[in-house]
Amino acid sequence: MAEPSSARRPVPLIESELYFLIARYLSAGPCRRAAQVLVQELEQYQLLPKRLDWEGNEHNRSYEELHYVFNFLKICQSIFQSLCAILHPYLPRMSSSCSTSSNTWSCQSF
Repeated sequence: MAEPSSARRPVPLIESELYFLIARYLSAGPCRRAAQVLVQELEQYQLLPKRLDWEGNEHNRSYEELHYVFNFLKICQSIFQSLCAILHPYLPRMSSSCSTSSNTWSCQSF
């Protein structure tokens, strides 16, 4: 039998993000039923990353909410990288570290 949520240890952020990424990976491949079961359990046991409100209070999120946020961030990253590439020639003080790699979000000016 599952333990009550109050008796469980807090899940580190990296672990809860990994659970989300595994569910997302499974849902995009042939193991969609496994992904559905995993998502149900992640939500049931509140293992997904939480969000903070403007007062610093934690709130649970659903898989769908995280999926939406993840897609929104990817869109923002893509727009930022496009703007960075467009503006780079016009900003002489901007270094070439205005990267388009998926790990770099910022243009650093020197």
